[in-house]
Amino acid sequence: MGYSFVPLKLKAEVIRMKKACRMTSEILRALELVIKPGITTESIDHHCRRLLKKNNAEAGLLGYKGFPSTICISVNHVAAHGVPNDYVLQDGDIVTLDLTVGIDGWYGDSAVTLEVGTITAEKKKLIKAAREATDAGIKAARAGVRMGDIGEAINSSAEKNGYKILQNFIGHGIGQDIHEEPAVLHCGETGTGRPIVPGMVFTIEPILTPGSDEVETLNDGWSVVTKDRMPCAQFEHTIAIFGDHTEILTK
Repeated sequence: MGYSFVPLKLKAEVIRMKKACRMTSEILRALELVIKPGITTESIDHHCRRLLKKNNAEAGLLGYKGFPSTICISVNHVAAHGVPNDYVLQDGDIVTLDLTVGIDGWYGDSAVTLEVGTITAEKKKLIKAAREATDAGIKAARAGVRMGDIGEAINSSAEKNGYKILQNFIGHGIGQDIHEEPAVLHCGETGTGRPIVPGMVFTIEPILTPGSDEVETLNDGWSVVTKDRMPCAQFEHTIAIFGDHTEILTK
């Protein structure tokens, strides 16, 4: 079958992408230090703005399709695209930071779910399972297999731990545009889907929940929440496919 065009990257272009990807990771690590009970999500966004400015980096999300902030901040049952506001983080919350950074015309994209104060054992288990699902997808992503292999690995990992993948959200190619081909589904069947070839650069970013995978969008037009208001966790990396290995660019 035919597939849509994927802009493959040369090794020199991947090296340029690494700058943006590493900055994405560095800013997320810096923001992790301010995550504590009592801080508003809007304040976290302000910290992010300062860090981007300090490093002469572009806020890839700000203004993207009208998004109003530099970073998506999704708390508890907010699955994705959470808009920073005056919500005050509470002890026991979990919060996902999803950041896209641009440097010299190239983008990096990463996300992490963090603990706020002391969280329940159930939430700890969810976060651990989300990390494992992303790691399983990355391990499966290599030249010579197909996209379905990635989806199978991710979904099998999630189901093994008792969680569901939110089907509405997928990974994506990234480079000089934030969203490029290929689409990376987080469920699939081994041996099916688009072949994975050297030069592909894309994200793997499954969102896990212990409840239903049904979601809805809040009145802000962005924040997507689980209908049953069960919590979500997500880890995202940007990876590059080479002939003999796969590299995580957002380490």
